[in-house]
Amino acid sequence: MSGVQLREVARDEDGMRLDRWFAVHYAHLPFGRLQKLLRSGQVRVDSARVQTNTRLAAGQTVRVPPLGEAPEREGPRINERDAAFLRDLVIYEDDEIYVFNKPHGLAVQGGSGTPRHIDGMLKSLPNRKGEAPRLVHRLDRDTSGCLLVAKTRAAASHFGTVFRSRSARKIYWAVTIGVPQPRQGRISCFLAKQATRDGEQMIVVENGVEGAQHSVSYYSVTDTAANRFAWVTLKPVTGRTHQLRVHMMELGAPILDDPRYNTLDNWNYERPDDLGQGLHLHARRLALPLRNGKRLDISAPLPPHMKQSFDLLGFDAERYDAQDSDPETE
Repeated sequence: MSGVQLREVARDEDGMRLDRWFAVHYAHLPFGRLQKLLRSGQVRVDSARVQTNTRLAAGQTVRVPPLGEAPEREGPRINERDAAFLRDLVIYEDDEIYVFNKPHGLAVQGGSGTPRHIDGMLKSLPNRKGEAPRLVHRLDRDTSGCLLVAKTRAAASHFGTVFRSRSARKIYWAVTIGVPQPRQGRISCFLAKQATRDGEQMIVVENGVEGAQHSVSYYSVTDTAANRFAWVTLKPVTGRTHQLRVHMMELGAPILDDPRYNTLDNWNYERPDDLGQGLHLHARRLALPLRNGKRLDISAPLPPHMKQSFDLLGFDAERYDAQDSDPETE
């Protein structure tokens, strides 16, 4: 650390902002001092002057001036209980990713009044560099099922691009109150956030309304129970907040035990006592390309409350699996 260093940008750092690169490699360096070093030309990339928001490319050389001794860094704080909990959720793992079967009721990210969540527990599963795995996409707190997490920065970048490009195929299972009509189709509408007394929720709006985002889903009724409940297979094309829940509400068949988007007066039905308790929406299947060129196709078992309802309503998850009942694709 006493002299100038010339450090090569690693392959998995391709596209990283310069300030983020310094935060990773020189965590003790204050942002304000980094700005001064850049203004004076002491930090350069391939001998050229740069700014904090400059994007690095793999193979470039960063000139790092003397920065003083860094304090000893503590190793990652590992909570063995959290680590064991997460390992029990793993339904697929390789060198780059985990796929968890996220339980119903567990938040993916923190927020006000949410001390326990997947993102917070991930630091207990550090990779070989001591870095915590990274979330690639999200599920609602009360939605269960397939959740992909990247072990490395490069994997997070790759799979983030996969999800943004809609190359990931996601299949959800839901139990609805009533049977959607028609029994198979495409839902397309614009959604926007609306403030409520207990937080925000999504509403259907006209195109052009401030904050409006287009949403598209395919759905197909897989089975019914006395025309009072339906097992619906869903494929979201876009990934808007609460998209599937709003779309089922728009079809007049809200998802069972959805406290936010069930608008049926008194639910218009007599609820069997033995139905499972909790939102009946499950990210059943995830299929997407891996970085090695192969394709992952993984299914998550139903959570206990949905399995209980499936058994009571006579829905056979083994007979009608996701691969045999996909909604239409574009």
